[in-house]
Amino acid sequence: MTNGRWIVALVIAGLGWVPWARAAMAGTTLATAQAALQAGRADEALGLLQAALKADPKDAEAENLRCRVEFTVQRFDQAVEACERAVNLNPQSSRYHLWLGRALGEKADHAVFTSAFSLGKRTREEFERAVAADPRDAEALADLGEFYYSAPGVMGGGTDKALGVVSKLDGVDPVRAHEMRARMANLKKDTVEAEREFKVALKASPRPAFQWMTLASFYGRHERLAEMVEAVKSGLAAAEKDKHSVVALYNGASVLMRANQEPELAVKLLETYVASPEKTEEGPAFEALTRLANLRKQMGDGPGAQRDRAAALALAREYKPALELKF
Repeated sequence: MTNGRWIVALVIAGLGWVPWARAAMAGTTLATAQAALQAGRADEALGLLQAALKADPKDAEAENLRCRVEFTVQRFDQAVEACERAVNLNPQSSRYHLWLGRALGEKADHAVFTSAFSLGKRTREEFERAVAADPRDAEALADLGEFYYSAPGVMGGGTDKALGVVSKLDGVDPVRAHEMRARMANLKKDTVEAEREFKVALKASPRPAFQWMTLASFYGRHERLAEMVEAVKSGLAAAEKDKHSVVALYNGASVLMRANQEPELAVKLLETYVASPEKTEEGPAFEALTRLANLRKQMGDGPGAQRDRAAALALAREYKPALELKF
């Protein structure tokens, strides 16, 4: 018999699930949910995770994945709750503290001042715990550094703290370290130094598509629109040579939309991204489709906009920006 038939036979015989069979089934469910999350199939992922947690309410990884799905659909209260459960079940996980910090940060951004203050302090604490649990986690270091240089001192922010994180990033992820220095320089209105650091990061990156889009965002925020468009096009060319960089196209489209420039190029970037099998949760497919719908609406393509909106809601039926899109 195959393993699957042995499992069925055991159940029929009334012997129940043996531990290895239960673990194998749980692992398969979580892997499928993870794949659905990366592909932007939010409703599918949530259904799988609800089933997993019904079978094992103490599955910390299932709770973390549920947090991340809720995060992508911008239900930040639910994301915080799920991530809190994951952290309580496994307080040693750097990754769980990192995602709780991210969820708390987004909740703070959408809260009134009094709540935002306490949520901001909790955000910092979770990022610090993430780094303490794994001092070489580049994502945790980057998020903590960003908090330090952007948050006021009363919340625990501070330039000196951020510089300490940058020095640690130098030995873990030099590209992120240069990008952080660039953003800190930009906050100080030292645009010459910021641009220099962004270009150093671009030169050092093994996947330059992302750094081209970051540089494009810098140009866009300083209304250097011609340079912004050229940087986006360079990012597109780099992504075409590296399928694992395709989410950079989502980032480039965001830059163009924010600056109200080159809508046809933005559509091309989003269409290419949505059609790719290499989508990630960093650019949720339903959000990309909603942005496509907005672009098509602005360009007078009503049927195309309605088609993209419907496709977005088929992946995440409660995604508020798609629900609120009117024609």
